[in-house]
Amino acid sequence: MSTHDETTPSKLDELIEVMAVLRAPGGCPWDAEQTHESLIKYLVEETYELIDAIESGNREEMIEELGDVLYQVIFHADLASNTPGEEFDIQDVAAHMTAKMVGRHPHVFGENKLETAEDVMQVWDELKKVEKPGRTSTLDGIPQSMPALALAEKLLGKAEKVGLDKQHLPDPPIWADEDEVGSILLSIVSSAREQGIDAEKALRVRLRELQEDIREAE
Repeated sequence: MSTHDETTPSKLDELIEVMAVLRAPGGCPWDAEQTHESLIKYLVEETYELIDAIESGNREEMIEELGDVLYQVIFHADLASNTPGEEFDIQDVAAHMTAKMVGRHPHVFGENKLETAEDVMQVWDELKKVEKPGRTSTLDGIPQSMPALALAEKLLGKAEKVGLDKQHLPDPPIWADEDEVGSILLSIVSSAREQGIDAEKALRVRLRELQEDIREAE
């Protein structure tokens, strides 16, 4: 584990300063031209590369890819610090997240004692409702651009909370393991492809219907 003398800048401080220099006058023209919108594709790409590194279990790759994702966060924060109307920096981002995590963990930082992960998730959901009173549905805030399978898993969790997870779907078979599930999913995609059907699109259409059912149930 890395350590540093508190009298000198940390490695994180150095990275933040590198970003500032790159985007300052006389720095890198490409960095200076970027916007939040232009960086989206890089954030998505770096996130997927981090997932690959995590799944590979390679320590050095994880360090590199975590750094790439961290750099994207610092990039957006530096952009905001120099954008009229936004004007926040990485310290504001960190302060907001610290307050959010402390507030959502009263069983750690307060007097509320919770014994199980299920208890924690229930309190988490209640605290989110207080934090975001403008949200009228459990679906509010779920990014629709998520990959269809990830979105399906997320929505099925929401459907379960309103009692819909078993009502609109056939009883699933019992799978032996992840390899078997993966093989079945691949065969479905392959069969759909042979018939000219976009499996991703097909699942998204069904998920829109599920979301409508969830909102009606709510």
